[in-house]
Parts: sequence; C-alpha cells; structure tokens
Amino acid sequence: MIESKYLQDNMQNIQKLMNIPTLKHFEIQSLAKLLRLSKIREYEDGEIIITEGEKDTWLYFLLSGKVRVVKENFDIVIIDKKGEIFGEMRIIDTLSRSASVYALGKTVCLAVDTSAQRKLKDGDKDEQLDFLLLLYRIFAEYMSIRLRLTNEELVKAKKEIEQLIQNNQ
Repeated sequence: MIESKYLQDNMQNIQKLMNIPTLKHFEIQSLAKLLRLSKIREYEDGEIIITEGEKDTWLYFLLSGKVRVVKENFDIVIIDKKGEIFGEMRIIDTLSRSASVYALGKTVCLAVDTSAQRKLKDGDKDEQLDFLLLLYRIFAEYMSIRLRLTNEELVKAKKEIEQLIQNNQ
C-alpha cells in the first residue's frame, strides 16, 4: 500500500471530492472536514484493504479500480463504481470488521480516519457533530441501496429453492 499524508482542505481537493457521485451534493464546508481526516491509499492487485475481524476505524471511498468483498471465504460482492463506500458497517456498529476486502487490479481509495474527529477544531462539538451527521447520511443512503439489493438476492434464492423442491417432488 502506498499512502499519502492527511489531505489539505484546499479548493482543488474539494473540487475533486465534488466529482465523486456520493459527495457531489454536500456543502463545501462538509467536504473540507472530510478532507482533513482523509488520505489517498493505492493498492496493488490482491492486496488486502480490510481484514475480517479487525477493529480499525477507516472508511473507504473507491476512486478507481475494483475491490472484492469476502466473508468466511465466500465472495460477497465486487465494488467497482467510483465513489462507492465500503468499511462503513464497522463505523456504525463498532463491532469488528464483518468481511475482508481485497484490491482487484490497481485500486485507489480515499481513506477517511473516522477516529480522527479530534483533528477538527478541538472542543468544537458542533463541527464534530456536523461531520458525524455527514457520515451517517452517506451511510444511510448506501445501506438502503445495499439492503434493497440483498432483498432482491434473497427473493431470487427463495425462488430457486422453491423450484428445486418442485423439481424433486
């Protein structure tokens, strides 16, 4: 992994964030906060980004490339759209990582250190709350989309099971 220093909240970097579909509707102030807690991470093919069972505090936005999500040696999903997030479940429920994530080919991510909220103005609870609200809004949107996809997969699996039962009768 190649990792940058924490990013600066200058206009050039903010404009780059505004090109990420997930973040394009957020205010400049919110994006500046996100930048101050972020690093760019580059991974090579097969390199592990998240390890199932760990308790790190990083949240990821995919900037380029693809990642493969694996749970208990089963492939769960391939994430390949710019701006998609992963690693959010650990941030929401504070449990250990529920799956491992591997780079597929060269992959670049915006990594947000959610434990570094203190880098925001020390003692400014409003700024810290604004940042958390931004993160949870992003999480809610993505979790809703993923829950819908999971529901579709569940219905598809149930139909396949019913078909197998009917074929065996």
